[in-house]
Amino acid sequence: MTPRRGIFITLEGPEGCGKTTQLDILAQWLRDRGLDTLTTIEPGGEPVAERIRHMLLHDDDPLMAKTELFLYLAARAQHVERVIEPALQAGRIVLCARFSDSTLAYQGYARGLDLGFIRHANLFATGGIEPDLTLVIDVPVEVGLGRQMDRNRMEAESLQFHQKVREGFLKTAEESPGRVKLIDGTGDVETVSRRIISVVEGCVGK
Repeated sequence: MTPRRGIFITLEGPEGCGKTTQLDILAQWLRDRGLDTLTTIEPGGEPVAERIRHMLLHDDDPLMAKTELFLYLAARAQHVERVIEPALQAGRIVLCARFSDSTLAYQGYARGLDLGFIRHANLFATGGIEPDLTLVIDVPVEVGLGRQMDRNRMEAESLQFHQKVREGFLKTAEESPGRVKLIDGTGDVETVSRRIISVVEGCVGK
């Protein structure tokens, strides 16, 4: 079973929601059904974007909110042109942990930068590419942060910051119900994966 065009699915959510784990499970489920599937992450997924990722998440030097925003957008522009767009043109399913909605949640809702500007800048960075389906895996902030062992620069932000991030994702799901599906991220890994697969089946076919 091969889709006639590529399908772009993103996994989003607050820290510790289980995006990476669920990305791998979903990818295997798709591959078991004969679907050519690529997995990738943001920021990163490509050599230049990976170097930007290190700067964003692991450098000790403080970043201004606007600098942080433009670095995320730069990494995304590189990632889309070099990895995501070619895969979609080849008819592959692309699964990506984090994409544009994370920028709205973190740099917009949590950092307080202008949401309208972020949306326009993101369209420029992506060349207009948007996910066909976005899965927001929602967990209470305290639960998600409690799952994190070694915290990077973003994960080490205040509880209030992460609450704003979660609120941003919930707002995005409310505003774009056709594209964005809210997934209850509480429960064991298998339970959450079943919730995700039940939604994805309707996008890629059974």
